[in-house]
Amino acid sequence: MAAVLIDGKKVASDIREGLKKDIETLQSKGIVPGLAVVLVGEDPASKKYVASKEKTCTELGIASFPHKMPADTSQSALLQLIETLNNDPKVHGILVQLPLPKGLDEKAVMNTISPMKDADGFGPVSLGNLMMGTPTFIPCTPYGAIKMIEAYNINLEGKHAVVVGRSIIVGKPLSMLLQMKNATVTMCHSKTKNLKEECLRADILCVAIGRAKMITGDMVKEGAAVIDVGINVNEQGKIVGDVDFDAAKERASYITPVPGGAGPMTIAMLMYNTVQAAKMAAGMEVKF
Repeated sequence: MAAVLIDGKKVASDIREGLKKDIETLQSKGIVPGLAVVLVGEDPASKKYVASKEKTCTELGIASFPHKMPADTSQSALLQLIETLNNDPKVHGILVQLPLPKGLDEKAVMNTISPMKDADGFGPVSLGNLMMGTPTFIPCTPYGAIKMIEAYNINLEGKHAVVVGRSIIVGKPLSMLLQMKNATVTMCHSKTKNLKEECLRADILCVAIGRAKMITGDMVKEGAAVIDVGINVNEQGKIVGDVDFDAAKERASYITPVPGGAGPMTIAMLMYNTVQAAKMAAGMEVKF
């Protein structure tokens, strides 16, 4: 039996719909949630992603403050902009689109964003809180992956989850979120031996490695839930995931499509974090 398709677009739509009441409440207090997005350079994928974020802000009634800087922007100029945004009361969330052009220090940038405005969840305070089990702003892509799992009532407690990829953007925070849901987690990466055997042990297989169709159908355990976070463009110009979808769906119980899975969820959780930041600034109760 083919797998149940996890509809990231539908789950993201439900989350956006749920934010509308909070946004209306904030607006009644004279507060418009504001998100500043900083784009450095002309990376086509980044430009497209930023445009999607701006469009979603407009649809929800979130103020969008785009800041586009040339690829030769200096480190000091970028950090100065972030400090300005940190001190701007109209800006509740700050996102610096990654990757940055060569020569810019991403770690220094993340360290400069105010922990109260870290809408992308990559700052040291946000990641430290996640590690301690008391999350504030959670990185958007792994947060979205967990929300999809929850939306389809996929039980994680006591299950064996395998995360392929150990980036700070997805793999590491996702492993922590899975552990917080009482899954037993194995992390795999480029140096893992016997990757196929590790994947075949997974009740929940989460993949974020950035290599098109690296996870083949015979690497998926019968009945596993497959969360594919990869976004790649193949030789035909088609967007594909890190998992061979057509083969994996014949073995999995649940599977995310690419596109239409993790992508919409990432943007939805960015909006969620931004609204929580605005509520925090207003002294309202927040929920992560």
